[in-house]
Amino acid sequence: MTSNPMTNTKVYEGFTVTDTPMTIAGAVNKSMGLLAIVILTACITWYLAYAGFGDKTYMLMIGGAIGAFILAVITAFKPQHSKPLSIGYAALEGLFLGGISAVFNMQYPGIVSQAVVATFCTMFVVLALFKAKVIRATEAFRSTLIGATISIAVIYGISILLSLFHINALSGALASGSGFSIAFNAIVVIIASLNFILDFDFIEKGAEMGAPKYLEWYGAFSMLVTLIWLYIEILKLLAKLNSRRN
Repeated sequence: MTSNPMTNTKVYEGFTVTDTPMTIAGAVNKSMGLLAIVILTACITWYLAYAGFGDKTYMLMIGGAIGAFILAVITAFKPQHSKPLSIGYAALEGLFLGGISAVFNMQYPGIVSQAVVATFCTMFVVLALFKAKVIRATEAFRSTLIGATISIAVIYGISILLSLFHINALSGALASGSGFSIAFNAIVVIIASLNFILDFDFIEKGAEMGAPKYLEWYGAFSMLVTLIWLYIEILKLLAKLNSRRN
């Protein structure tokens, strides 16, 4: 989960217009390509989990999560190399998503398909609102959203850090099926979905300015980061709601 530093408009500074500038269609096509890679590698850990290879699944999940995080950080500072980095990120993130999705689906059958549908429906609704100019990426909107996203990242970071010292009060509260936990998760889902506005705005402005072609990969990567974050948060929210019914 990140505040999508890839959508920082400073990335546009200092470039010259090229003969082959980025386009919206190009960024969308690359987003679909990266998503296909995620799905392909996710099938590996999904299969291993259902085949009973728990140790291998866990190893690939952890390795994928750590590797994807490292590549995401590098990409944020090296946008000119975003093509190979984003492809590697998608492949590694898929290993994590396949395993974690299988775990949730074993506990709550059908929850993954529900989360997938909800994620894409949310993305298309936000896209429609953006195209209709109901929601615009103004400076005030950008600052508020990035601040909220960073705050969530800090909370999750503190929770993980405390867990390393076997202090599980915060992580337990966030993972429980309590009303507080569900409300917090719902707020995170809203904030994650609004990050699409920054992604769409980044790609649109880049195309209008004739930004370099490689920024299509940069924008596609940013959209994938948001999409994966939203999917995970929706998956967690659905699991909490299901736990209250049982």
